[in-house]
Amino acid sequence: MLMYPHIDPIALQIGPLAIHWYGLTYLAAFGLFFFLGTRRLGHEPYRSLAAQGVWSRKDVEDILFLGVLGVIVGGRLGYCLFYKPGYYLTHPLEIFMVWQGGMSFHGGLLGVIGSMVWFAKSRARPFWQVMDFVAPCVPTGLAAGRVGNFINGELWGRFSSPDLPWGMVFPQSGSMLPRHPSQVYQFLLEGLLLFVILWLYARKERLERRVSAVFLIGYGAMRFIAEYFREPRPAGAQHEHGPVAVRADDRLRALALRHGAEAARGLSGRVSDTRSEKPGQMQRNMTPVWPSARSRICAVRPFCVQ
Repeated sequence: MLMYPHIDPIALQIGPLAIHWYGLTYLAAFGLFFFLGTRRLGHEPYRSLAAQGVWSRKDVEDILFLGVLGVIVGGRLGYCLFYKPGYYLTHPLEIFMVWQGGMSFHGGLLGVIGSMVWFAKSRARPFWQVMDFVAPCVPTGLAAGRVGNFINGELWGRFSSPDLPWGMVFPQSGSMLPRHPSQVYQFLLEGLLLFVILWLYARKERLERRVSAVFLIGYGAMRFIAEYFREPRPAGAQHEHGPVAVRADDRLRALALRHGAEAARGLSGRVSDTRSEKPGQMQRNMTPVWPSARSRICAVRPFCVQ
């Protein structure tokens, strides 16, 4: 059994200037994205497109800049609107105090998607071509974010067996019983493991949307597994995460599984047959994906609306 080490959230302080570990993890995420994005230009079809002058290093820089805006603006607004709307309604200036923590993954995801839509339209690029480029570069950023969660001592896991060698006591949880270090689980699953799967898969040229589909299915599956070990949020909790946010989080994971499976199915080698199907047939063929994922999530999370 381990004890949470109580890491100081401030990495470096020079007079009134304080540099937080949480901010450094975001900086690491953006740096890793740029590094991997420049390597991604060597993968097909982007290598051929780069040789034609369609894609370049400048595009990676622009995507990173827009992605940073999407993550920060979307993540912060998502946290304020979904998690603690009442508090920030009475303390509006604290919305801008990002260094205090409080970022929403699904808000950041929506922000990134919006920024990529703008990039694709402004550069006259196919949207899914842009998303397929971005997808393999994202999991390392998720991993960096989980490191920040662990340093901040937040999002701890459920109670574990006392015999679990890596079970950890988080005193800030209000209990001295060992818990699963779910931040570490998510770091390994939706961070490192998902990155390895996506990077190896994307090294070869794939049909459009397939890389994005693997990311959506992979993230949904990894997060679904992690939810068995994360501490569920209490019913009606408004202190940190509210029911609205929980429902949005559940729906995003279910949508990731659903749309990822649909994208993969639509590109499974019988594209022409899929296009020839009638809408009713396609809906009947795809409906098993949604109830299965949704019902399993609802069985774990108390706020899911049937």
